[in-house]
Amino acid sequence: MEGEKLPRISRKGIQEYLNKEMPHVELQNITAKGLIIDHARKGFVRCTFIIPPSASDAHGNWQVGAIATIVDIVASMAICTETAIIRGNVTMDYNISYYSSAKIQEEVEIVAKVVGNKGKLSSIRVEVKKKDDGELIAIAKQWTASNEFRAPWINHPSKL
Repeated sequence: MEGEKLPRISRKGIQEYLNKEMPHVELQNITAKGLIIDHARKGFVRCTFIIPPSASDAHGNWQVGAIATIVDIVASMAICTETAIIRGNVTMDYNISYYSSAKIQEEVEIVAKVVGNKGKLSSIRVEVKKKDDGELIAIAKQWTASNEFRAPWINHPSKL
């Protein structure tokens, strides 16, 4: 399986794909709601996001788990612009460092860059900053591998 390929990588195409409700990925659907792609080109994606109340902790801060999830989503989009493969990428190594927090309804900018691509292995760097003052919230580094895994919930055509 080569994965699902986009016919042409574009900001609009990725945004439409992101807006589709995907079965069995409820966490990503909830976390990415409201994510807007500002710019996309080969190996690069820049998004803006207004932190919703559903992504906050008890103190009104953006929950670190929600940050990690949205960073993973944006990193996947950056890989998609590099390889044109939407599905079939598996995170092999994921490191994230948190430097500050953001509050509900604050606007943040998320920038993902593919820093290396060696066939089936890709390295991505993601930065999350507050939109108003540029304060760094988090930096993530991620390695992914293209995978030929066939998820059981995806219908595969019969070979008969």
